[in-house]
Amino acid sequence: MNIFVILKRTFDTEEKISITNGKVQEDGAEFIINPYDEYAVEEALVLREVHGGEVTVVTVGEEDAEKQLRTALAMGADKAVLLDREEVEESDPYTTASLLHAYFKEQDFDIILAGNVAVDGGSGQVGPRLAELLDISQVTTITSLSIDGQTASIVRDVEGDEEKVEAQLPLLVTAQQGLNEPRYPSLPGIMKAKKKPLETLDLDDLEVEEEDVEAKTSVSEVYLPPEKQAGKKLEGEPSEQVKELVSLLRSEAKVI
Repeated sequence: MNIFVILKRTFDTEEKISITNGKVQEDGAEFIINPYDEYAVEEALVLREVHGGEVTVVTVGEEDAEKQLRTALAMGADKAVLLDREEVEESDPYTTASLLHAYFKEQDFDIILAGNVAVDGGSGQVGPRLAELLDISQVTTITSLSIDGQTASIVRDVEGDEEKVEAQLPLLVTAQQGLNEPRYPSLPGIMKAKKKPLETLDLDDLEVEEEDVEAKTSVSEVYLPPEKQAGKKLEGEPSEQVKELVSLLRSEAKVI
């Protein structure tokens, strides 16, 4: 089975983000594999254990994304591919999906796994966009996956409930929390990862022109959410508390 995983380099979720002049400051920040993509990597490894084959991880980024690819290789992936977008000035989900499409249209794949969303942008667009460009079936927010022959049996999360779906390969799925428990890279895995193939492809290799993958959207403003204010404790009899609460909702919260 030819199994592919698309992943993204994102800020560590424990990082304290700072913004200067409308841009997130990356200097000194720690980066990791997007947590939802870790579920996708783990599920790909499980599929390989059951069905055999090969797991290839793919990312769109720049040279600094090699660290996250090596982490996926240390987890157990067989090969990694970096689609270098350094020549593209501004990128967005359209850019990423277009570059991935340029790569995948030349590949022989049975299933592509991705994270449901990235914890930085949170658009959840790249996987579905890629599936549309490749003209293959897609199932998002999956929490269970099994494959028998060319048929995938899937359970997906739907706003706190679940839906059971069957789909035919080739297929793209996006992983939701609860699909599995991602493994940690072992020391032998880390050592082996150094020798596993990591291929870098630029726009020329993909036969893509910069103007064909330029961003279709622009960011007008980046800002941190307002700090939470301290809560208030209402005193007095219940009737007095109700009156004060209504007054506060009207004058301070302005919700009534």
